[in-house]
Amino acid sequence: MSKSENPIDKLLDVEDNEPITLYDENDNAVKFEQIALIPYEEKLYAMLKPIDKMEGVGEDEGVIFVFEDNEQTNEQFLKVVNDDKIIDAVFALYLDLVNEEEGEKKAPKKETTAKKTAPKAEEKKKTAAKKEPAKTAKKTTKKA
Repeated sequence: MSKSENPIDKLLDVEDNEPITLYDENDNAVKFEQIALIPYEEKLYAMLKPIDKMEGVGEDEGVIFVFEDNEQTNEQFLKVVNDDKIIDAVFALYLDLVNEEEGEKKAPKKETTAKKTAPKAEEKKKTAAKKEPAKTAKKTTKKA
């Protein structure tokens, strides 16, 4: 992916399973596999797993980014999340999605009135919810 391609567009495209390339503070390209997009508290978070070894990130770990708005350019960008409370909450939501998906595969589908949903303010952001979850993802706060 060239620098001119928007990684956010790739993340939001549910048909695109190609690696996401982000650039660190030293302008080094870092490739990631998308694990999931998780809406939480009126923001959208991306759980990404580095494809190549990354210092401080284990083989079975991922990095959580938040979608932020640049008010000057009206464009979105990704920022590494360093707040442990948010990381834990986003990771818990991810695990809920994986468990729910695994439960749907095992149990026959039937209608139910008690369905777990995201908060209403986040419903519109959930449309691009996730691609295939990686069962080995763990949380970490290392920068790309």
